[in-house]
Formats: sequence, C-alpha cells, structure tokens
Amino acid sequence: MTYVEPFVGGGAVLFWILQEYPNITRAIINDINAKLICTYRVVKYDVENLIIELTRLQAEYLQLDEIARKKYFLAQREHFNENDKTDIETAALFIFLNRTCFNGLYRVNSKGKFNVPHGRYSNPKICDEETLRADSAVLQRVEILCGDFAQTDKYAGDNVLYYFDPPYRPITKTSAFTSYSKDGFDDTEQMRLRDFCSKIAKHQSLFVASNSDPLNADNGDDFFDRLYKMFSIRRVSASRMINSRGNGRGAISEIMISNVANAY
Repeated sequence: MTYVEPFVGGGAVLFWILQEYPNITRAIINDINAKLICTYRVVKYDVENLIIELTRLQAEYLQLDEIARKKYFLAQREHFNENDKTDIETAALFIFLNRTCFNGLYRVNSKGKFNVPHGRYSNPKICDEETLRADSAVLQRVEILCGDFAQTDKYAGDNVLYYFDPPYRPITKTSAFTSYSKDGFDDTEQMRLRDFCSKIAKHQSLFVASNSDPLNADNGDDFFDRLYKMFSIRRVSASRMINSRGNGRGAISEIMISNVANAY
C-alpha cells in the first residue's frame, strides 16, 4: 500500500503509521511550508550535522537567564526570517523556535514572517538526539515534496491511502489568529480540498480527513456536514492542547471524514 499525506505538519500520523503497518511500502509527504519541508529533508539526509547545530543552540540558550533568553530567542527568530541561511541553519532554527516559542505554535504574518513570541520554558529539550535519529531512519522510506496539496493527485489509485490534516477551519473569530501560511486556508480552500477528495475517490483511493467541528461554537454551522455530505462523517473527542487561555484547553469535538464508513 502507498500512504500519502499532503499536509504533513508535525508528522505524528506519518511516523506512527509507518512503524505500525509494515505493509505500507511507499510513503509520500507534502506541505506548502518550505521551511518545514527543508527541516524534514535535513532530518532525512543530514541528521548528524543538524544535531551538532541544535546542540550548540541548546547550550547557548540554556545557560542564559530569563531576560537574556528572550533576547536570544528574538535574535534567532529574526535570523530564521532572513533568506541567507543554509538548510542546516533553517532546520535547526525551525526546531529551536518550536521548542522555545509560546505553546509550540507556528504562525506567520501577512509577509510570511514567523512571529510567535517567546515561550519562557525553564528547561526545554531543544536537541533530542535519539528521536531525531529514529525519525531520520523512518524518513529513508519517504518521498518528500513541497507545494500545494493538489500536486499529490498523481499518486491517486487503487491501494493508496491519503490522510488529510489541513489547516483547521476557525470555529470562532478569536481562534483565527494562527495563520500557517501567508496565503491562509479559507472556506474556498476547504471546498477545493473537498473537490480533491472526490477526485481521488474516483480513482479508487481511500482517504481520511480531519478538521474542526463548527458545531462546538455554533449549533447552526453545518459547513462540513453540507460540504462532505456524500462521504462518511464522524465526530470524535480530541484534546485541544494549544489555546491562549487555559480554560480553552481540553476535550473538544472534531470531525473525521472518509470514503470508507469504518475507516476510523
């Protein structure tokens, strides 16, 4: 079986499924975030030099007091947003910022600049050598692409499984503050993704897609129920770990969509 993940993000499903299902002989991941994809490629092809760079960043950061750490973080964030970096620097800074920014968010402004504030963690593990090497080993089985999700349509066919984890549709006005890319992912994009799901289903591919459940905030907002009415939709309980307010974290309903009724 071939596994395709057009919005790879953190890759949790990818790494789990490749370790749990040895019958998957081919895997393709894709994302529009070029810096994220650069990081995956460095982990795959040059993990030892990445570890060296992360070890340096970790040593420099952890020895500082709180005020100096914030200053150091902002300097590294500025460097991350510059263009004159090697792939190793890009990947190392991507991971460093993820481990030291507020709530591990990835957010960019309208110019595509990463702008998440400092996280103020006491002892973040910036360089996890064991995990990086394990991830590198798994990624040797993976083809890594960068671009729009639609470019993965060439892999559609029988015995192919797609998993879609796109930028979630905001369920409230205040939850829309996290822009994953400068171009955003609005309702028009959600509809384009639905059309893509219909397209690959016609090619006999299986798919599972996750998204937010608008009914959490508005009992009349049946956007996804209408959008995917031709497919199977199930609501599941998921833990929401990222929220600016503590009382906004915890269990929340999300939707799972598939062209196979018992896929989840």
